[in-house]
Amino acid sequence: MAITAADVKKLRDLTGAGMMECKKALTEADGDIDKAVEVLRINGAAKAAKRGAERETLNGLIAVSGNAMIELACETDYVGKNEQFQSLAAKIVESYAASSVNDRDALLDAPLDDGTIADAITALAAVIGEKLELTRATRIDAPPGGQVASYLHKKAADLPPQVGVLVAFTGDDVAAARGAAMQVAALRPSYLTRDEVPGQVLDSERRVAMAKAQEAGKPEAALPKIIEGSVNSFYKDNVLLEQPSVQDNKKTVKALLDSAGVTLTGFAHFEVGRS
Repeated sequence: MAITAADVKKLRDLTGAGMMECKKALTEADGDIDKAVEVLRINGAAKAAKRGAERETLNGLIAVSGNAMIELACETDYVGKNEQFQSLAAKIVESYAASSVNDRDALLDAPLDDGTIADAITALAAVIGEKLELTRATRIDAPPGGQVASYLHKKAADLPPQVGVLVAFTGDDVAAARGAAMQVAALRPSYLTRDEVPGQVLDSERRVAMAKAQEAGKPEAALPKIIEGSVNSFYKDNVLLEQPSVQDNKKTVKALLDSAGVTLTGFAHFEVGRS
């Protein structure tokens, strides 16, 4: 049976496998699309077993369901666009949200379809021909009487979401809470409040500020104020509630949330390719 370019494209769209792999699989399957998918899975399983840590998964997507969020990673943005890849991510995060597991390793062992989530990832990797990884998974609990809001951001219109944020909060203004989630996505704060900043981090900031001031020849009497200014600048850059809002840079995030009657109790932030 003659293999047409349309057949190759259809199989490639279904599986995300390479063009030549699709053509070979169709030839072996005598043009039968379903059998060609099986051929790709069988051939791909052996290749997947050989893909080691040297293969980097710097593409992929972030998926959210309720209070749960995952990062499913792949090697190329082409696979990130693949419908099967996106569907698997959705099934994984929905399973995670409905389960009682609390970390990535336990999630990999959780049941999905006729096996585990790890089995499903391995099976799809065999079909697609790329290394796939569940790189991160987290959940955030809503406070008593509160809820969780989420925000997903696409870096390009033809790509799946590659930035995801969860925020836990009390109050009724979901739009305000989601605005805070967008702030996290844009400015990547590390802490919710200044009380969460480790002492050793602040000590390091103070030492650096003192060394810079002394090197610049600043008078000894001015050092405490210079160091205090440096620490306050650190807070504005790294503490969510103290950042100038991206919605109104004349107000802090906390000021906007206070005016909306919203109190954040925690947040989580994933971005594909960034730890």
